[in-house]
Amino acid sequence: MAAEQELLSTEIVNRGIESSGPDAGSMTFSVRVRRRLPDFLQSVKMKYVRLGYHYLINHGIYLATIPVLVLVFGAEFGSLTREEMWSKIWNITAFYDLATILAFFGVFVFTLSVYFMSRPRSIYLLDFACFKPQDDLKVSKHQFIELARNSGKFDEASIEFQKKILHSSGIGDETYVPKAIMSSENCTTMKEGRAEASTVIFGALDELFEKTRIRPKDVGILVVNCSIFNPTPSISAMVINHYKMRGNILSFNLGGMGCSAGIIALDLARDMLQANPNNYAVVVSTEMVGYNWYPGKDRSMLIPNCFFRMGCSAVLLSNRRRDFTRAKYRLEHIVRTHKGADDRSFRSVYQEEDDQRYKGLRISRDIVEIGAEAIKTNITTLGPLVLPISEQLLFFATLVRKYLFGGGSGTKTQSSKPYIPDYKLAFEHFCIHAASKTVLDELQRNLELSEKNMEPSRMTLYRFGNTSSSSIWYELAYLEANERVRRGDRIWQLAYGSGFKCNSAVWKSMRRIRKPSRNPWL
Repeated sequence: MAAEQELLSTEIVNRGIESSGPDAGSMTFSVRVRRRLPDFLQSVKMKYVRLGYHYLINHGIYLATIPVLVLVFGAEFGSLTREEMWSKIWNITAFYDLATILAFFGVFVFTLSVYFMSRPRSIYLLDFACFKPQDDLKVSKHQFIELARNSGKFDEASIEFQKKILHSSGIGDETYVPKAIMSSENCTTMKEGRAEASTVIFGALDELFEKTRIRPKDVGILVVNCSIFNPTPSISAMVINHYKMRGNILSFNLGGMGCSAGIIALDLARDMLQANPNNYAVVVSTEMVGYNWYPGKDRSMLIPNCFFRMGCSAVLLSNRRRDFTRAKYRLEHIVRTHKGADDRSFRSVYQEEDDQRYKGLRISRDIVEIGAEAIKTNITTLGPLVLPISEQLLFFATLVRKYLFGGGSGTKTQSSKPYIPDYKLAFEHFCIHAASKTVLDELQRNLELSEKNMEPSRMTLYRFGNTSSSSIWYELAYLEANERVRRGDRIWQLAYGSGFKCNSAVWKSMRRIRKPSRNPWL
């Protein structure tokens, strides 16, 4: 993977000290648009393939016994007529005494009971809601630049930089931002943060409770994730106070975990539902745009201003078996990849203060290489869990050929590249985190996805911008609004963010999804 390849749409290059002119003695920067992501066709690591199979074996070892039982039964009884089969069974039972038969039967029933009691409970998604702000919060790209200029917080060079970023971002002219960020006053205050949090979170939850007809007091588990804004009392406490939830609710507040935190919150909710039967869990994913607003001049910290927009999602999960008939989706897999042990990954998206003491997110120049490696690792680990056997055999055949015949030095030929499985055979729908147009372009190229596969992500980026951890739910809402989800369809949600982390969630549709009455796309 070359450093020139790209995960975000721009790279900030330090050009040194300006030697002359009005900016003499100051640091100068230029923006270089990178063209490609690191190619997933290269350097597939076997340890991540093994990790995927290790996960599969730990969670589905019982599947291996089914072919054995079928073969044994077929070999023993396959060629017999019905009369011969009953005669053989009678001879077997006659060979043993009644006590032995009853003992064997008791052991069989006990083993079967232990299996069904110890197997993980199915986690169902009953419904979800995505917040749609009021129309007076809409801004076009031109309005965004003019409001930024009129706020007096940016010099002309910073304005032009943000204009270039917006031009290539893939963001449309109907995204939403808080009014406070365009005023001349400081918008990164606790008051403004709480106001924005109340607006987006309570808006999403009101819609969720209305759609599901679940009372807030019925919720036993609450997980809220918001990366930047983490007040005291926590946002989860704000929700409990607003809806007067019950006193023994299990509440969690995740902070600082970036755009992939929505799936991390899902994973936590799943674990809590496994440990607490007959329960409902609500997962809220959001980000506070105003509290994360950067008013300085550091270009590597101006990039988040251009991409992040208002948004929030609220998801209702259940582990009650009787909810099988009313559920929309069943959770199949969650695969998490964390590269935080590496120092470069840890600092790739880093919150800090600039020289003027303004707080913001600094985007590292290494984000390209780091992000692509995390995505590739996650996809490689996920493959054995979801891909059909035919694709896995082709993948392994090319890997073996590479390690046996293509491991030496020299020019790599096309035939030495590992076979990249066709993930379109594993999923009918793709909800890839809408970070930027360039990211989506390169993921489409590397995974060989069609325009229809990428449409939910592109439309979400265009209509709502990068809403951080909630973006994958706006994409699923897009699929539902267009009535594309049918019974048995598999949906892949892929999110990545600071840390550096990349996480996947796989859902299976329980029924055909009709156009909902409440949806941000309607």
